[in-house]
Amino acid sequence: MATTLSTAPYLHCNIPYTSDTKLRRRFTISCASSKSPPKPPPPELDEPPQQNPSLSDQLRPISTTLLSDHPTKTHLKSNPKSTWVNPIRPKPSVLSLHRHKRPHQYSHTPQFRDLKLFAQKLNDSDTTSGAAFLAVLEEIPHPPNRENSLLLLNSLRPWQKTLLFFNWVKTQNLFPVETIFYNVTMKSLRFGKQFQLLEDLANEMINNEVELDNITYSTIITCAKKCNMFDKAVEWFEKMYKTGLMPDEITYSAILDVYAKLGKVEEVMSLYERGRANGWKPDPIAFSVLGKMFGEVGDIDGINYVLQEMRSIGVKPNLVVYNTLLEAMGKAKKPGLARSLFEEMVDSGVTPNEKTLTALVKIYGKARWARDALELWERMKSNAWPIDFFLYNTLLSMCADLGLEEDAERLFEEMKGLEHCRPNSWSYAAMLNIYGIGGNVDKAMKVFNEMSELGVELNVMGCTCLMQCLGRAKRIDDLVRVFEASMERGVKPDDRLCGCLLSVVSYCKESEDVNKVLACLQKANPELVAFIKLLEEEKTGFDTIKEEFKSILNKTTVDARRPFCNCLIDICRNWNLHERAHELLYVGTVYGLYPGLHTKTSEEWCLNVRSLSVGAAQTAFEEWMGTIMKIVQSHEALPELFYANTGAGTHKFAQGLASEFESHAEKLAAPFRQSEERAGFFVATREDIVSWVQSRV
Repeated sequence: MATTLSTAPYLHCNIPYTSDTKLRRRFTISCASSKSPPKPPPPELDEPPQQNPSLSDQLRPISTTLLSDHPTKTHLKSNPKSTWVNPIRPKPSVLSLHRHKRPHQYSHTPQFRDLKLFAQKLNDSDTTSGAAFLAVLEEIPHPPNRENSLLLLNSLRPWQKTLLFFNWVKTQNLFPVETIFYNVTMKSLRFGKQFQLLEDLANEMINNEVELDNITYSTIITCAKKCNMFDKAVEWFEKMYKTGLMPDEITYSAILDVYAKLGKVEEVMSLYERGRANGWKPDPIAFSVLGKMFGEVGDIDGINYVLQEMRSIGVKPNLVVYNTLLEAMGKAKKPGLARSLFEEMVDSGVTPNEKTLTALVKIYGKARWARDALELWERMKSNAWPIDFFLYNTLLSMCADLGLEEDAERLFEEMKGLEHCRPNSWSYAAMLNIYGIGGNVDKAMKVFNEMSELGVELNVMGCTCLMQCLGRAKRIDDLVRVFEASMERGVKPDDRLCGCLLSVVSYCKESEDVNKVLACLQKANPELVAFIKLLEEEKTGFDTIKEEFKSILNKTTVDARRPFCNCLIDICRNWNLHERAHELLYVGTVYGLYPGLHTKTSEEWCLNVRSLSVGAAQTAFEEWMGTIMKIVQSHEALPELFYANTGAGTHKFAQGLASEFESHAEKLAAPFRQSEERAGFFVATREDIVSWVQSRV
C-alpha cells in the first residue's frame, strides 16, 4: 500500500492517489481552474448550511414607511457625512427623544405605610403557592381599590407573587384593569426573564382591547433582548411601529443591540443615522453597542467611526464604553490602538477595572507583546488597580503563550499568598499548560501531585496539557496513570483530550506504547480507535473511509476537526500508510478543514501549510508537486514564482515545521529554498520547476 515519495504520480494537492481515472481527471481540472480556496464546511457535514432569515426582510414593514430601502455604509471606508434634514419636509420621527415618566405618584399617607408593610409581609412569607398566597391576602389592611392594588402590585417580589396578585386582582372585578397594571406586572416578569408569560399578557391585552402603550412595547422588546430571543424583539418592534408608537431612547438603544447581535450592520447604521437626523443624541450605551458590533467583525474603521462620533457630539466615554472598545480592538487585532485608547482612558480620569485589564492582557498576549504585558502588570500593582481570579488566570495563560515560565511561577506564588485570589483549578491548569509547552515534565507532575494533596479539582484542560507533556517526553506509563486518575476524579474526556491522545499515538515509535495510548483512547472515544483500525486494513475502500470519517467529524466540535485530521494523517505516514494519508487529506479538503490551502494569481502560486502538522504538510506538498508536474507536461501557463508558506515559527516552543518541510523538499529533490525576503516562505522559480519536471521525466 505504501508509495515511494519520489515516484508517486500524485495528481493534485488534495486528491488521493487512486486508479479511478475519471475522479483524477475531474479533480485535476478543478485544481488548474480554481482561483479561490474551498469554503469551510457547515457544522453538519452532510447537511446544507442553514441561513438565518434576512433582517432586511424582517424590517420590510418598517423600511416601506420609515427607513431607507438602501441603508448607507458611510462608516465602512470613508468619513461619515452628516444627514441633512429638509426643514420644510422633515423625515418621519423614528423615536421619542424623552424617556417616559412614571404616570403615577403615591402619597405617603398612613394607608400607604400599612400597605407597604403588608407587601413586605407577603414578600417575606413562603407564599409561592396559590392557596397560601390567597390565604394571606385575606389579611389585607385596606380595601383593594385601584390605588391600593397598584401600590401592592408595584411592591411585590419575586415575579411569581406579582403574577399571582395580578391574576387575583382581575378575578375581583372591582375596577377596570388598565394598561398600567399590565406594565407593572410585565416589568416584574422581565426582571425574572419570563418572556413567554410576558408575551401571553401582551396578547391578552390585545384580545381584551386594552391599550398597549410605549412602555408596554418597550418592556416586551427589552425582555426579549434580555432573554436572547432576538427574533421576538424584532417582531414586537415591528408591531410597535405599525401602531404609530415611537420607542424612547433606551428602547432604541436596546433594539440597536438586537440588530447588532444578529450581525446586521447595515440595518443598525440605518436606524442609527435616522435617529441622529431626528435629533437623538446617543448615550454611552448606544455607542457601546456600536463598538461591540464592529469589534465582532474586526472592523477597525467602524471602531474609529464610533470614537469620532462620540467626540463630535461631546459624549464622554464611560468605563463600559472603554471596555467594549478595548475588546473590539482586540478582536480587530490592533494592539497599538488598544494601548493608545487605554492611555487616553487613564488620562481622562477613568479608573480601569478587572474587565479592562483582562481585555488588555489578552490583547498583549495574542500580539506577543511580552514587555508591554509585564509593564502593565507592574502598573496594576503600583496603582492598586483591582485584580480578580479571572485576571490572574488570564495573566498565567498569557505567560504560557509567550513562554514566560519564571514570570508565571512568580504570579502563581503570589496568588498563593492572597486570601481572595488563591489558585483554583484553572490556575493550576494554566501552570500545567506552561510546564507542558516547555517540556518540563518533573515540574508538571509536581503541580499534578500538589493538586491531589490539596483536593483541587482537575479539569479536562489541565489533564490534556499534562498528558501532552508526558507524551512528548515518551513517558507513556505516567500518561496512562494520569489518564486513569483523571477518569477516577470525574474528568470527562472531550475532543481536545482525544486529539491529544491521537497526537501522542502519531509520534509513538514502539508498538507497545501505541497500544497503551490506544487503550486510553478506546475509553474516551471508541469510534476513533475503530476508524484507525479501518485505516490499517488494506481491503478498506476509499468510499468507506470517506463515510466513516464524515461520521466522526459530525460528532466532533468544529475546532477539533482539523487537528483530528492532521493527527490521523501523521499516524498513517508513520505507519507507512502513505496512500491513506493522501485519502485523508483529500477528504479533509472536501469537508473544508483546510481553507486557504492554495492561492493562485497570475504572478505566483502558493501552498499554505501553516495550519497543518508535519505529516499533513508533507502530504499536501507531494500532492501539489504532482499537480504542478501534470500542468507542466500539458504545457499550460505557469506563474513566475511558486511559494510554500510554513509560517515564521515565532513561538518559543514551535516544533519547527519549516525545518521539517525543508528536509522533505530535499528528499524529493524539489527546487524550493528559503526566501530571504519573506520569513517562513520557501520559493521556486518557473524555470526551476520546469527543469525539475524534465529531470524526473
